[in-house]
Amino acid sequence: MSIRHSLLALLSEGPRYGYQLRGDFESRTGSTWPLNIGQVYTTLDRLERDGLVVNDGDDGAGHVIYRLSEAGRAEADGWFATPVVNQNPPRNELAIKLALALTLDGVDVATIIQTQRAASITTLQDFTRQRRTAAAELDAPESGTDSTAWLLVLDALIFETEAEIRWLDHCEGWLAKRAQTSDGTATRTPANGSPASGSEATHEDAQAERVAK
Repeated sequence: MSIRHSLLALLSEGPRYGYQLRGDFESRTGSTWPLNIGQVYTTLDRLERDGLVVNDGDDGAGHVIYRLSEAGRAEADGWFATPVVNQNPPRNELAIKLALALTLDGVDVATIIQTQRAASITTLQDFTRQRRTAAAELDAPESGTDSTAWLLVLDALIFETEAEIRWLDHCEGWLAKRAQTSDGTATRTPANGSPASGSEATHEDAQAERVAK
């Protein structure tokens, strides 16, 4: 996550101090990625050093106010205009865990997959409930809450979790095929048109509920 560019984007609306920037960032993203205030001020110091923000001094209430420089505005505009390219994907703890489990004796990889899938389905259902609530707030103008940005974040989280569940299903099927090939035993493998397993059915129910909303 680019804290640097997020702060520049928020400052494009007008001058702010550190706690305002942290509050605005978290309120617009549903506190999904909470910021440490130390991170905020460290980043602001670097942005000032790089000539992207200007320190306007104390506002009289003990707050140091920052505003965008012309270079900072150009940097923020460029961020929005440039696609995000994950050349160096962040570490995926789950993928690392399964990769290591496959190389170690005595580790039940199937149980790891089943346990993780159950947890991921629970997470998906939670995100789906949050999205339903946010959508209801958006449809009720009298609530005074604009949850548009939060809905987009929730959709991203839902899609990521759905992809994780599908990947776990893929891993389970791939391992079952390998086991079947190596020992000749009949093992359940997912096939197109076959009935969904309990976890798959729950996943599909959650997805259908999200789409319906």
